[in-house]
Amino acid sequence: MSEICENWSQWLKQNRFAGQTPEMIEQTTKWLEAVRDVILVYAEIQPHETVLDIGTGEGLLAFKALEMQNCKGNVIFSDKFNDCLLNCQRILDKSCVTEGYQMLLCPCEHIALPESTVHKALMRSVLVHIVNKQPAINEIYRALKPGGKFCAFEPIIRSNTRYWEILDPAHIDKYNDFKKVENELMENPLDSLCNFDQNTLKINLEIAGFSIPEVKLQEVKSSYVVQDGMVEKWFNNPPSPNQPTTKERYLKYFDEATVDKFISDAQKYLTGREINLKTNAVFINATK
Repeated sequence: MSEICENWSQWLKQNRFAGQTPEMIEQTTKWLEAVRDVILVYAEIQPHETVLDIGTGEGLLAFKALEMQNCKGNVIFSDKFNDCLLNCQRILDKSCVTEGYQMLLCPCEHIALPESTVHKALMRSVLVHIVNKQPAINEIYRALKPGGKFCAFEPIIRSNTRYWEILDPAHIDKYNDFKKVENELMENPLDSLCNFDQNTLKINLEIAGFSIPEVKLQEVKSSYVVQDGMVEKWFNNPPSPNQPTTKERYLKYFDEATVDKFISDAQKYLTGREINLKTNAVFINATK
């Protein structure tokens, strides 16, 4: 069984890039920056506006918004994990930044701000960690001023390439059994990671009250050669703090020896092979 991450800071430092080569980490970092820039273009941040970064994490969105406003507005670093806020505060202190921002400790489902407080609400990969997304989106709508914008990015994991699609049944013991279980896991309505898509998000936004919300699907195709030990990390790396690993999810259906044999077969088959992957996500641009 894997060691569960204690907090988001630990996960971001130790687990986010698990199983990636230095080249892949560099590509992912550039991709994260590109995602940030798209969100901020949608947001159209103006001088002196109040900007809320929900689930700020390492402050990817908030720091850039602060820079864009030249510390003359109010950028709110918001997160339910205090370790993330403390890390962001340390960066600001080190940079001698003393104005134009505030820290807010609260979950997305209960934003600790009065109604109609912020001009822009930003978010990246937060709803994917919330099982019931409607209350969270309702809260974002409540916190926005009339005419305010909600701009976000969310991965659509349920429609990504699945393990069984890149494996050969002839080389994998109990291939069909694991295929059936993986498909079941990806359709679990109680799993925050995969219980939504672009259509359900648009419905959530409309129910909250957003007028004609734009939910734009983005499909990214990539390919790389699988390195030795990479597959094992795929199965033993938690997707977020307090979330079970893929191996642990499979252990609800199979004994450990069977799961270990599957991982070993997959590692043996994939190592040295080039694989082609499809990754889906959406950009949200909605106005109150």
